[in-house]
Amino acid sequence: MANSVFIFIIFFLLIVLFQLMRYVYRTLLKRQALRRLMQSGIPYIDQMDGFQFKMYLKALFQQLGYKAQLAPQSGDAGADLIMKGKKKIVIQAKRYGVNNKVSKSAVQEVYSAQAYYEADEAWVMTNSFFTKQAKVLAEVCHVQLFDRHALQALILEVNPIHTAEDIYREVKPEPRTCPVCENLLIIRHRNGERFFRCVSFPQCEHTEAINKE
Repeated sequence: MANSVFIFIIFFLLIVLFQLMRYVYRTLLKRQALRRLMQSGIPYIDQMDGFQFKMYLKALFQQLGYKAQLAPQSGDAGADLIMKGKKKIVIQAKRYGVNNKVSKSAVQEVYSAQAYYEADEAWVMTNSFFTKQAKVLAEVCHVQLFDRHALQALILEVNPIHTAEDIYREVKPEPRTCPVCENLLIIRHRNGERFFRCVSFPQCEHTEAINKE
């Protein structure tokens, strides 16, 4: 009887020790993931608008030795950035909310841009993720996808001089008009965060986030 109790106690302690080790391991992984997230500047990218995200990618690839330029806003043929180095690459940049996945239309557009600009490769880069349909189409069209994790890994590898925080602070978002009164929206600050507010405030009280997508 005593042996059975002793075996039970040992077995119980082993289970407790195993669960404790699992908890410590998961905690360390979470802390490591959070540290990598902050080092990459992804939280600042999440606060950018589309124009700021394009400017950040431009600075990132210039540090890698590419001659990067923004595609014309009108008639861009599906590309946001055109990069020239050993290869010519067209990029479509999608600054989305994390829960808003990039659809296959982005793949279709950048694939068309590859032909239009006679590029060697076509990429779609986002701070979010891709739908299953986008992944399937990208594989068929040989379009390279950079989701949130791939973007973070690239940033950490490059360790850019111009950080995401620098671009977020120094590059102004693209101008917008108020959807209510059609006046200009201007940038305001509140609790350390930036947002758009109608220039005719308080007559018009419309406000919106910079990263409205």
